[in-house]
Amino acid sequence: MSQRMKVILDTDIGTDIDDALCLSYLLAEERCDLLGITTVTGDTQVRARIADAICQSAGVEIPIYAGRQEVILTGRGQPEVPQGEVLDILPHRRSFPTDYLGFMQRTIRENPGEVTLLAVGPMTNVGLLFAMDPELPKMLKQTVMMIGQFLAGGAEWNALVDPVAAALVYRYSKNLSIGLDVTTKCVISAQEARSKFTGPILETVLKLAEVWFRGRDKIVFHDPLAGAVIFEPDLCTYRVGHVSVECNSKGEEGRTYWKENAAGNPHRIAVSVEQKRFFEHYFDTIANYTRE
Repeated sequence: MSQRMKVILDTDIGTDIDDALCLSYLLAEERCDLLGITTVTGDTQVRARIADAICQSAGVEIPIYAGRQEVILTGRGQPEVPQGEVLDILPHRRSFPTDYLGFMQRTIRENPGEVTLLAVGPMTNVGLLFAMDPELPKMLKQTVMMIGQFLAGGAEWNALVDPVAAALVYRYSKNLSIGLDVTTKCVISAQEARSKFTGPILETVLKLAEVWFRGRDKIVFHDPLAGAVIFEPDLCTYRVGHVSVECNSKGEEGRTYWKENAAGNPHRIAVSVEQKRFFEHYFDTIANYTRE
């Protein structure tokens, strides 16, 4: 096996179920060296406990840090963590350190050019990190985000929750955005999920997913697709240009604007996806995982 790729996952796990599916994929992907997890928005301690429960189901202990709870300036925020109610039946650690910025900064600086930062929640932690230490984005191997809606226009949730943070990330970094233009094509029904979520990791995720299914009958694999393209980039096709985020206009907050072939082309967006191959890769990766 070639050298494993170092990854930090920044996540709002515990709201939508796709964060848990993304973490499961990273734990099962043998090419992934998951250096740590930071949680963002709302009760980040509860989010950290959920992340740890999934890690324990995989038989590993990963450094986990509870990140910032509030948005930077304005935004909807995300106080509720509904999947936390399942924690009583899942083994997990109860308390986590809060020096998330120090962990991220230290880890990136100790591994220059090697770390992929995968951000699949609101960008609060990452925006603060890049504003605090503007050299860090250039020290990363890459920044990959699940965020935005570029071709059709509109505001995607991760940008809407903390638009100022999203704007900071685009200002300070070259990055790759996996947005609704492609993720909404990767969908399975609740019935299919219940049949496919087998094995120690996904059985734990299914317990969390049952909370999600109370109000929905499907799962959109937003975050797992963002994770998968780190290792299988040709699952998607891309365009280069410049992204900006609306922060001020009432009713338009979080809207992402795309300008193709802009000066410098600092940002890439995904514009198409091979859904069938993505799902084959995802579930094969999970199926081939052997608990350590």
